[in-house]
Amino acid sequence: MRTLSVGLAALLTVASCAVVPSAWAKTQVDKVRVKPDPEVLLNDVYRDLNAHHLRAAQAMADELVDAYPNFRLGQLIRGDLLMMHTHTVTTFGAVPNAPEDKLKNLREEAVARLKSLRDRPDPKLMPRSILQLRKDQKYALIVDAKRSRLYVYENQGSRLKFVTDYYISQGRLGVNKLKEGDQKTPLGVYYITARLSGAKLPDFYGVGALPINYPNEWDKVNGRSGSGIWLHGTPSDSFSRPPLSSDGCVVLTNPDLHQLSASVEIGKTPVVISDDVEFVSKAKWDAERATANHLVDAWRRDVESLNSARLMANYSHRFKSEIGENLNSWFTKHQQFLPGVVKVSVSLRDLTFFLYPGPEDMIVSTFTQDAVIGKSRHSIRKRQYWAKEGAQWKIVSEINL
Repeated sequence: MRTLSVGLAALLTVASCAVVPSAWAKTQVDKVRVKPDPEVLLNDVYRDLNAHHLRAAQAMADELVDAYPNFRLGQLIRGDLLMMHTHTVTTFGAVPNAPEDKLKNLREEAVARLKSLRDRPDPKLMPRSILQLRKDQKYALIVDAKRSRLYVYENQGSRLKFVTDYYISQGRLGVNKLKEGDQKTPLGVYYITARLSGAKLPDFYGVGALPINYPNEWDKVNGRSGSGIWLHGTPSDSFSRPPLSSDGCVVLTNPDLHQLSASVEIGKTPVVISDDVEFVSKAKWDAERATANHLVDAWRRDVESLNSARLMANYSHRFKSEIGENLNSWFTKHQQFLPGVVKVSVSLRDLTFFLYPGPEDMIVSTFTQDAVIGKSRHSIRKRQYWAKEGAQWKIVSEINL
């Protein structure tokens, strides 16, 4: 076998640590996809190359580009392997006079894809950001910006089950979107709001798009601007895009978007976009879920108490409404008790809890509040943002949906 140097050797190191998908996983992939999984083939190429099986690696690379002729990373790797039959390859992407910026993008994509096989979530661990879903929410999507990955979890009530994951591209300048045109992907908890067919969109968006509700209520409270953040596909001339390449959207390959779209329910499927997804033990996940339920239930009991001071103690002094009201003005408007009311019965249903992505410890709770006052019944959907202040949790924003 011919010699290879730093560029390819670094990728081989990653590949040698990668976990090869199980036979069951490959079977499930074959059921859904007509074509083989490109990341499985990519891993096989580097596995064989690391074992000095150049011909086997070449065969896998040939299969990869035959299945995905517009997969530029696959074409580049195949080119390197062809040259290795005749002379020493000293770098990844040994194509003469190739643009360095293009090679850099492909190197980053190769590393991100191969690392994902090693870093696939442990099925025994729970994604910390999703604590509780409604019964009618079948799936949740989690975008991990650090790993260039989108994870799909199935809601099983008392736990979340890892289903699959996809390679994604994000904003050119990373995450934490603040304003229109900053080429960053937002961090937060969002929902799919529509399903757009690729036939009605420019080719740039591939087979379709799934818009999300950026800016959400918390974005608006914090003055974040911009719009048009979508999960969408890739142009027909490209199989995939580099990890940092969009104007803020989350971009998937067309086959992946097509498969993902089948599990999405408009208005129900949450999309949590995090800088670095944290996975925790089931015991810790259960404890944090119990904390979230306790906070909201204590708030419910304080509403029933008809004691304004007791209820107001749940709220932070830095509280701000979606339209910028401070706590005193908002509380006076929204939390006044009706004259003469001596008893109110409040129950909560369809609760969801998320740990909001970002540097601050914050829980976002959403629920339907049913109140019975005498013979009157009133229901409203609410969303509360709870932040940890010292040892206590306080509501920093509340919205009626």
